[in-house]
Amino acid sequence: MLDLLNLLPSLIPGLPTRPSTPFLELKAGSVPLSLNFPQLDFVKPSSSSFSVVTFGVSNGTKWFAMRHGRKVPKLNRPPDQRRALLRGLTTELLRHGRIKTTRARASAMRKYVDHMITLAKGGTLHQRRQALGFLYDKQLVHSLFAEVPERYGERNGGYTRIIRTMPRRGDNAPMAFIELV
Repeated sequence: MLDLLNLLPSLIPGLPTRPSTPFLELKAGSVPLSLNFPQLDFVKPSSSSFSVVTFGVSNGTKWFAMRHGRKVPKLNRPPDQRRALLRGLTTELLRHGRIKTTRARASAMRKYVDHMITLAKGGTLHQRRQALGFLYDKQLVHSLFAEVPERYGERNGGYTRIIRTMPRRGDNAPMAFIELV
């Protein structure tokens, strides 16, 4: 700690080289570091549940946490628009069997398509109502529940295939075909 305090005047311009009074014992959550160094404060993260005190210059920024373990692809949209986009893409893929979209959308959509096919394989009334609540086309749900058990009856997952294609002209976004196996 003393080595750090001796280095501070060389790191931050405008600090006095030696304090005029000795330091008091420093504790977590105490008021400013010293009246001799007004530029330095204890910076305590406000949104944290642990009481770690960091030593540094307070620049007034917020403390943002990283998204560790958050597997939801955001697709640069708020949650309601993202859900509507994925519902629309899932409906169109089940209607046409193969669509061309960006790779990120195809990867995000795969989970929902597989879930709809799994619901159709079960065939119960509850699963049919869940599919009707997600897909936009009622006739598509009825045909899906009629065809899927014989087509994917022996298959346990992996109902879609993503095939990479050339990037999109204009913004060079990576594109892909997603199709039902």
